[in-house]
Amino acid sequence: MRALEKRVVDAVSAYLADAGWAPDPRALAWVIGTAAEATGCVLTVGPEQYVWGRGDGPWVRHEIRYAGQQQGVIAVAPESIGPLSEVAAVLGLPVTVLRLTAETDRLRRGGDVAARQLVDDRWRAVVEMEHERRRLERDLHDGAQHHLVALSMSLALLEHSLDKAPERLAGLLDRLDTTERVLVDTAAGVLPIALASDGLAAALTEELAGHDDVTLDIGGLRRRYPPVVESAVYFVCLEAVNNAHKHAAGARIVVTARDGSHGLEFSVTDNGPGFTVPATSSGLNNLTTRVAAVGGSIRVRSAPGKGTSVTGHVPH
Repeated sequence: MRALEKRVVDAVSAYLADAGWAPDPRALAWVIGTAAEATGCVLTVGPEQYVWGRGDGPWVRHEIRYAGQQQGVIAVAPESIGPLSEVAAVLGLPVTVLRLTAETDRLRRGGDVAARQLVDDRWRAVVEMEHERRRLERDLHDGAQHHLVALSMSLALLEHSLDKAPERLAGLLDRLDTTERVLVDTAAGVLPIALASDGLAAALTEELAGHDDVTLDIGGLRRRYPPVVESAVYFVCLEAVNNAHKHAAGARIVVTARDGSHGLEFSVTDNGPGFTVPATSSGLNNLTTRVAAVGGSIRVRSAPGKGTSVTGHVPH
């Protein structure tokens, strides 16, 4: 890849990382034009053109394709900038989302229910491809890692209580079997049986009731929620408990879930040493992303010497 094209690709990738699934097409045209040191850039999405600059000199034009179909066009001037095929490739998915979103809005305004449903389905299919990849990554982190941390703690206890080694070894073998099953099920996209069949309260009970340091307060959780909501909250709670085990060993942990007046409310608190909550953190971002994907919100509060609380809410 040429140095100029790499610079443009890096600039576009950085912008998309910040903008997420709602990029501004005018901002995209500006990012591309300035990074390429062009005199003009035109991003065409469906019937709409988003123009930056004046465009002195001949233009070089590239189709933006995704899933084997043309989704838009990018044109920059002057022609001497050369091909930007890699840039067009990076723009494939976000431009597809922009086009389908605009088409959906147009059809909604027109009241064409059948066509609207078709475009909505296509839009969801595009987004869900990427969400599925991220789901598997998060589920392996939040679900399987929970068992691995518990296994590590059990091994540490075994080291300091050799007189109970036979009894503890039997428990470790059970944990190894459970961890293997979770890894296989997660890779196959299978939810825990208790979660899929009996709901969030049953799944949390099955997963956490055996931990002496965890107290479950789920008496206020009496109804079922959509599977994607229950799955998100389940894995967030496991990850928060897992974090407490890793960073607040020996602390008391309380997991709460209940039916609130406006939706599902949950929290995971511990009385451990606490910490200064960073502005950004991959672990905290993972929790936030998972809850945000189902329309909810989450807040992490902590301070040195004051424990940690993770509270969240998913509206009806």
